[in-house]
Amino acid sequence: MRRTTARLADGREIIYFDDTPDAPARTAVDTRDLPGHRTGSEIRRDPLTGEWVAMAAHRQERTYKPPAETCPLCPSAPGRPTEIPEAGYDVVVFENRFPSFSDSAGPVSPVLSTQDGRGLVPAAPGRGRCEVVCFTSEHGTSFGELSVERVRTVVDVWADRTAAMSTMDGVAQVFPFENRGEDIGVTLSHPHGQIYGYPFVTPRTERMLQAAKSYVAEWGRPVMGDVLAAELAEGTRVLASSAHWTALVPAAARWPVHVQLVPHRQVPDLPALADRERDDFAGLYLDVLGHLDALYQRPLPYVAAWHQAPVREGRELAWLHLEVFSPLRTRDRLKYLAGSESGLAVWINDVTPEAMAERLRDAGRAGRAGRARP
Repeated sequence: MRRTTARLADGREIIYFDDTPDAPARTAVDTRDLPGHRTGSEIRRDPLTGEWVAMAAHRQERTYKPPAETCPLCPSAPGRPTEIPEAGYDVVVFENRFPSFSDSAGPVSPVLSTQDGRGLVPAAPGRGRCEVVCFTSEHGTSFGELSVERVRTVVDVWADRTAAMSTMDGVAQVFPFENRGEDIGVTLSHPHGQIYGYPFVTPRTERMLQAAKSYVAEWGRPVMGDVLAAELAEGTRVLASSAHWTALVPAAARWPVHVQLVPHRQVPDLPALADRERDDFAGLYLDVLGHLDALYQRPLPYVAAWHQAPVREGRELAWLHLEVFSPLRTRDRLKYLAGSESGLAVWINDVTPEAMAERLRDAGRAGRAGRARP
């Protein structure tokens, strides 16, 4: 894979990752007249929960559901410059023009309210990093339609960016993810994902690390390792398993469609995966995505979220895994996060994990049989 770094017109970094042997040199220049890149992102800590909340009002101006002919993630064409100056690409990463976190975030008031001389709502610049990952230059396709070789490239890109962002000032956790489908809230339909470099450890990760720490203290073993062994032995919720990964529906699934892809070896993050584990993941993930799209015989809206260890803490406790979930509870009905979920974070699932695992296995078999017919 060839890696080429350049700059866009406003100074943002763009990186080309080419897996095509005869790909041209990446020398195109961004000809757009763009203002300098600076954001007003800030973070504020909720005194009632202790959780950080990001404020990024400039994102109101981000591109919203453009027609295909004006897609900013497609390659540039004569008279139509986009975020990618080249006329084509394999995989490309660039700094988000409308980031939630940025190293250019300016100063903010350190305390928003006080009582008895105490700061109740600490605030800080939203310094971090937000990148866009375009998986292919083809607008009308999806991640699940990529080749195994291209998915393998994307895994290397995720690992490359995780390693790079982990060295950036202020980044505490790196989060690669993909949002797919308008039902999820996607505003750009071109196949792409994002990578966030958070300036704090996220609440979900903190809870997972605390649970892992408590389990090790009681049993002397990692909780994910025991969960994986139990699921493989029981089998009801396992979708597929390969030499180095297992895909399963978690026993306490929150979402109607909810799948975890777990490596058989404990590693903290994507850069720690061996080549054989990256190779193996590419094939298994495409198989899982085939199951998901076959479930309702339509492209399934989903979020695919990588759970990695924070940059500087809990690395001996974390177990890398990918979580893929969808709010679609039937072919045409969404699960909404209503009072219990939104108000108190108590999830109520309309489908049992065992039933969904069986439906996904059946859908995958039916989908393969249909593709095999002449």
